Amino acid sequence: MKTVFKKENLFIRIAIGFGVGILLGTLAPEFSIDAKIVGDIYLNLIKVMVIPVIICAVMTGIINSSNMPSLKRVAVKTVLLYIVMFLASFVVSFVVAWIIRPGMGVMFENQPVYEGEIGGPISLSGILLGMLPHSFSDVLSAKCILPALIFALVLSAVMVSMGDKAQPVADFINKLTKVVFRILSIIMETSPVGVMFLMAYSIAQYGTGLFMAIGRYILCCWLACIAVFIIVLFVPSVLYAKAEVKTFLAACGKVALMTMSTTSSAATLPTTIRVSVEELGAPASISNFTLPLGCTINMCGGACSFCCLAVFVSDFYSLDLPLTQFAAMAIAATLLNMAAPGIPGGGILLMTSYLTIFSLPLDLIGPIAAFYRLLDMAFTTINVEGDVAANLIIAKSEENMIK
Repeated sequence: MKTVFKKENLFIRIAIGFGVGILLGTLAPEFSIDAKIVGDIYLNLIKVMVIPVIICAVMTGIINSSNMPSLKRVAVKTVLLYIVMFLASFVVSFVVAWIIRPGMGVMFENQPVYEGEIGGPISLSGILLGMLPHSFSDVLSAKCILPALIFALVLSAVMVSMGDKAQPVADFINKLTKVVFRILSIIMETSPVGVMFLMAYSIAQYGTGLFMAIGRYILCCWLACIAVFIIVLFVPSVLYAKAEVKTFLAACGKVALMTMSTTSSAATLPTTIRVSVEELGAPASISNFTLPLGCTINMCGGACSFCCLAVFVSDFYSLDLPLTQFAAMAIAATLLNMAAPGIPGGGILLMTSYLTIFSLPLDLIGPIAAFYRLLDMAFTTINVEGDVAANLIIAKSEENMIK
């Protein structure tokens, strides 16, 4: 029992809640439907934390990165490459998800219906207007996540430009971040209960067909990650960076062993740096900069997560989203990507945030959360292997500069 209640084993407790929820939904369907309010309270608690977490995560990341070594050329090149890789991963994942369509073709006892209105910008002007806050209340609204991101970016950039004059504010933000993340950790500890009641409701409402839909969604995510690894990471590393195939695959294999066991980019960082420098021959001066930065902002696996989630939820509820909507989702995912909280189950909050931006239904968060460990293993692996590939590409582009 001690093992089950360890902080890092939250996924075990969620799995237990998931199992109890299945039994509850099967044996007491009417109670399960009425008790959905408990799951709704859990989702509302997460939604309350979305804006504080995003603002604090983005600001502390930028404020603290100002103390990094002065590698301006490499820094700009690295950030641009990370953005390109993220968008490329989103496109590849979209193609895979669109071929599989994990939310379609499943028979339910009661066909899922969403009666809300789908929001979010679907044009270039709409995207730009949606990103910018119209008032300070927009910054604090859970329905206006992108304006909050822009506000955090601008405020933290100004603080960095002010140097020591803004240090008291920076210290306050760092302390506030610890408090906010502590609150979020406490809320995430309620996930087993929230997942239990959300799962009970889903089984009572939709029947066992939900399992087939979730299974196809998990398969879709893993296939998207594999496709991203081959197209976005492996091919450029071999063709441009001239990495030897067996060496690169062996290095990625060692990284994967760590990421799948820890589901943490930060915990894998020492291994990532070691294999990049010692086995792949990347310069330590570049690796020590790009790889830690990649832990924060390079999320190729996150692109797979966001894209597959959007396609799955829209198909599950038979929502017809135009391609322009998915283009807006790619831009939103790129910005939201930098606010990933480094806590167990933090991806659940990001999924909630992402669906909230476009007013998509949140009912599937509970069932997905029950299997999130399986998903996180794939997403984290691609995140870190994306860091490895990007590091090789940057090192190759700087080859003449560092000789």
